[in-house]
Amino acid sequence: MGSLTLDVEKLRAETPGTANGIHLLAAGSALMPQPVIDAVINHTNLEARLGGYEAHNQMADSLDNVYDIVAAHIGANRREIALMENATVAWCHAFYALPLKPGARILTCEAEYAANYVAFLQRAKRDNLVIDVVPSDAGGAVDPEALEAMIDDRVGLIAMTWIPTNGGLVNPAAEVGRIARKYHIPYLLDACQAVGQMPVDVEALGCDFLSATGRKFLRGPRGSGFLYVARKWLETLEPAMIDHFAAPWVARDRYQLRDDARRFESWENSYALRAGLGVAMEYSMALGMEDIQERTWGLAAACRDMLAELPGARIRDVGAQHCAIVSFTIAGLEPIEAVAALREQG
Repeated sequence: MGSLTLDVEKLRAETPGTANGIHLLAAGSALMPQPVIDAVINHTNLEARLGGYEAHNQMADSLDNVYDIVAAHIGANRREIALMENATVAWCHAFYALPLKPGARILTCEAEYAANYVAFLQRAKRDNLVIDVVPSDAGGAVDPEALEAMIDDRVGLIAMTWIPTNGGLVNPAAEVGRIARKYHIPYLLDACQAVGQMPVDVEALGCDFLSATGRKFLRGPRGSGFLYVARKWLETLEPAMIDHFAAPWVARDRYQLRDDARRFESWENSYALRAGLGVAMEYSMALGMEDIQERTWGLAAACRDMLAELPGARIRDVGAQHCAIVSFTIAGLEPIEAVAALREQG
């Protein structure tokens, strides 16, 4: 059940929250390991002692290195990384920047995240766009053949969620990327649940934009996340909102956008949370993403096997490939009741 290279006892010892019970909500907000907690607290304490600006100046090199850490984690270049408040903010910054013409079609999947779909609806209403949902295959994952059959010259964006927030489905993100590249269509990938539980390589995925959070399987702090923007878009794409950090005011009637993905950032942010995000990503890379995937997916598979033997339990995961998220129902119990019962048992 998972790789023997991971020292599970050591990892649990480095995670204070394990002393309080069995935590099963990494898909929501995972337990932070002590090094991440220390990074956030230490920077906050430094701000308390020196002041916010002074603390940033003292830790400038370490904080700047977070861009390199994030880039290394997903196979990108640091110029393609923007550090954001969360995954939804990251996703929205990319989505609302895209210049979609009236009548343009957005192709998405049945498992799209609700926050993303609400944004689709707003732009459809405001900009006269069309939302088309790609059918799933027999297993429940987005069907690449159906996707390709829906391509025409009106498609302005392919936007998919790699792993939905409410189940173990893994959509074929790289196959979607191959189709997007073939037809030269922008591809926005929500990788919020994927980053941290499996290896991620933006080149292999073929995505133009990728958003993720720190608080889930990366085990970073809440209020942290990042956006990947492929280098080719940095020459033309202007954010929907900018400030003097994203675009310095260079003349009375002119601003100049930064030449990297940080044009999607704003001047003010939490450096303590950024420090925590960097440590969390270093922590997972040191363990090895392949080993993390083997361990977590193995545990999830074992959980499904045990649930299959539980009277009244029904596995709800769809798709041919399942990840570290397990979805199920128990006959006679509403989900909120099942959660409460499990919580009472620790």
